[in-house]
Amino acid sequence: MRGARHIHRHLDGDLGLDVLSAVAAFSPYHFHRQFSAMLGMSLYRYVQMARMKRAASRLAFRADAVTDIAFDAGYEAPDSFARAFRQRMGQAPLAFREQPDWVAWEAAMAPLSRARSQIMTQQFSSEDVTLREVLDTNIAFMSHHGDPQRLGETIRRFIAWRKGHGVRAADHATYTIFHTDPEISGPDVYHIDLATEIRRRLTAADAGVEAGTIPGGRCAVLRVIGSSDDLRPAAEFLYRDWLPTSGEELRDFPLYAQRVLFFPDVPEHEAITDLFLPLQ
Repeated sequence: MRGARHIHRHLDGDLGLDVLSAVAAFSPYHFHRQFSAMLGMSLYRYVQMARMKRAASRLAFRADAVTDIAFDAGYEAPDSFARAFRQRMGQAPLAFREQPDWVAWEAAMAPLSRARSQIMTQQFSSEDVTLREVLDTNIAFMSHHGDPQRLGETIRRFIAWRKGHGVRAADHATYTIFHTDPEISGPDVYHIDLATEIRRRLTAADAGVEAGTIPGGRCAVLRVIGSSDDLRPAAEFLYRDWLPTSGEELRDFPLYAQRVLFFPDVPEHEAITDLFLPLQ
């Protein structure tokens, strides 16, 4: 739906009914009803939730001032933003920044995720897969084990380590290594590694991370444009659709992703994630 795509491309702009109905080439009367019927929520709620998702990400993972976050979310004053954020997330903005309740956050964002999956899921074809020879990459990694809903806590610790040690995402490639799939193995044994390229030896000051290597070799690479909240459709395409007809064999290393451009540093529709399937 053009209206929903416009929302995510212009979260800082005018997202009123008149503007969005003109983008969709419908009258305001019909557009509002079509939008609600297709996505299961009102236009106002969809816009508010999209802005709240970005605001929550900036609070949790960035050092942006709350006042700036409030204005960018469409609120004229921080106190009105704080009331709306608390109502939606169950925590005040500063409390969320200090210790996010990720279970409540996921529940609050679930309607937005369901609505977006109906209209903004990327479709893949074999032409989207490229074969690439990659070199060994030395990494520092932090493992997450257990409940996927607690992954945000590990991400915050990893970001804090990176900031504290000058390992900037701008000049050190960022990876996620998927050891298990919680829908197959169950959430109790969920295991992924958050990793960054590293160009020095780790020392005792690097407590919380370990040294490792992403081994070089041939990989099938699939680029995902947009939200990386759920990479399952892309991974399933590689395993179910591409691999059986490719004539290729898998190498003994897990599926992994390189985070090329990040949300909320860029608008979510501009985020880029490359998914790597290691091959013989």
